[in-house]
Amino acid sequence: MKDNIKEFVKTKDFLVCVDSDGCAMDTMGVKHEEAFGPRAVDVWELHHIKDRFLKVWNDINLYTRTRGINRFKGVVATFEALEKEGIEMPDITSFKKWAETTNELSNPSLERAIAETNDEQLKKALEWSHAVNRTIEEELAGNDKPVEGAKEGLAAANNVADVAIVSSANGAAVLDEWTRHELNVHVDVMLGQEAGTKAYCIEQLKKFGYENTRVLMIGDAPGDLSAAEVNDVLYYPILVGKEKFSWDRFQNEALAKFLDGSFAGEYQEQLIKEFNDNLK
Repeated sequence: MKDNIKEFVKTKDFLVCVDSDGCAMDTMGVKHEEAFGPRAVDVWELHHIKDRFLKVWNDINLYTRTRGINRFKGVVATFEALEKEGIEMPDITSFKKWAETTNELSNPSLERAIAETNDEQLKKALEWSHAVNRTIEEELAGNDKPVEGAKEGLAAANNVADVAIVSSANGAAVLDEWTRHELNVHVDVMLGQEAGTKAYCIEQLKKFGYENTRVLMIGDAPGDLSAAEVNDVLYYPILVGKEKFSWDRFQNEALAKFLDGSFAGEYQEQLIKEFNDNLK
């Protein structure tokens, strides 16, 4: 498995892109509940509203149609939601502006912005992001496991298609998790948050010469669907709470439809409706 698109080589006519956290790896819940949310409480000193903050954080990042939102946009969305409830929150105006305008939502991008501006709000956000990564690496190591059925589904996909991880998660963490659980053997290239947005990554992969109807994004969040739609490619949902069913159906039904050209249209529409109905 390559970890740079420059090293990727197209070997098949079909391409399957797959998200990591919450889709192929059963890591999304524990990361938000034990790392992302609690470290935000610590860094922005929100202990006085800890319970409410964590409830809103988890709703936004796990259980509603913003599931899978980038970590930095998740901070902005959570702060805004709490402000609408009348809760006074720390000022993150300049951080919000960065999150809305940067073309790369990652630590390196944030570091470059800090080097240019020396902005304290950006420094606080980077402090939080590093704290999250440390918690994941030091405290949550070993708590990750593949989603049931994902390994078999990926193996089936890689038999007939090139497979690319397209994730907004930290690339080093994704690489570590997929390698330890031996999912990497079914993947050709890994593109994490450092490679750009999911939509951008799919766009770049398409340049290797895949037809739109021969590119499929597998994901569990609206951002995955959006990335597929803006690139005019197909989307297969891993349903929250029904992950094994979703992967089994992919392997036993959807993959064949993808290959024979019957995925687009009515079947695709049915899957998207089911996906949207499954989220709050």
